[in-house]
Amino acid sequence: MLEEVERWLDRRSWSVTDRPLERILAAKRNTKVSVVLPALNEEATVGDIVAVIRRELMTEAVPLVDELVVIDSGSTDRTAEVAAAAGARVVARDAILPRIPTLPGKGEVLWRSLMVTSGDVVCFVDADLRDFSADFVTGIVGPLLTDPDVDFVKAMYDRPFGDTPGQGGRVTELVARPLLNLHWPQLAGFVQPLGGEYAARRSLLERLPFPVGYGVELGLLVDALHTVGLDALAQVDVGVRKHRHQDGQALGRMAAAIYRTAQLRLSRGHLVRPWLTQFERGEKGFEPRTYAVDTEERPPMAEITEYAHRRVA
Repeated sequence: MLEEVERWLDRRSWSVTDRPLERILAAKRNTKVSVVLPALNEEATVGDIVAVIRRELMTEAVPLVDELVVIDSGSTDRTAEVAAAAGARVVARDAILPRIPTLPGKGEVLWRSLMVTSGDVVCFVDADLRDFSADFVTGIVGPLLTDPDVDFVKAMYDRPFGDTPGQGGRVTELVARPLLNLHWPQLAGFVQPLGGEYAARRSLLERLPFPVGYGVELGLLVDALHTVGLDALAQVDVGVRKHRHQDGQALGRMAAAIYRTAQLRLSRGHLVRPWLTQFERGEKGFEPRTYAVDTEERPPMAEITEYAHRRVA
């Protein structure tokens, strides 16, 4: 590990207990905090997450979160209804920036969320978490409110796989961590580079491009490094993350998108074939299934006309 990264781990890796809630609230002052949950068919978990945030972080005694928004990415279940009943403002992905046709993918939803939120600090939380704790929000928002030199904070945590501790995050270990260590060794200290829980200053997020699909977490992390430098990045241990795990083929598609995102950043004009073929056993043996790999990226939100007009207004 680079000496620079070892020093960074000492300076910029914390535990959620390092910043008591009282200290965070005292430092908040007039800073507005938005929490965004991207959601696609998450009726089983999204309501509990919203309820915890409303109950523990949006009260007169604890006014940490000013805005709680669920972006519904075309759910076919009761995600929107459950989230609204729990107290979130629910916005349909397709209703945001209607001039620009929507693309499928998590990164697309996160990018559009900047248009319908107003917080100086924006905190992203996946909507499939189980046994959710408010520590996921206070942990990653805290450094941004107490340290003006920090611009981007990732959550780190244990990721059990079923009943087996520490075996979650298979794409992280097989794809993302090797890529980062080999090509962006300054980022080798991040425990959960692909985790969906992170917070950043709007002033940074609006300057970054957003890969529309699974590559969004790696893309934002790499681009944040190049935009503000390693010392402006941080991570906070928030405990244990429990969520729904995807099957091996879905992970393969995720891995391909992440590799593509990395490849674009390594060599912007050298294109690889953006397709991935996987195999499924059918009646006649193994049958190929070919999927397009996410290649689209949204430009920095600061370049979008509607966003610029909203900021002026």
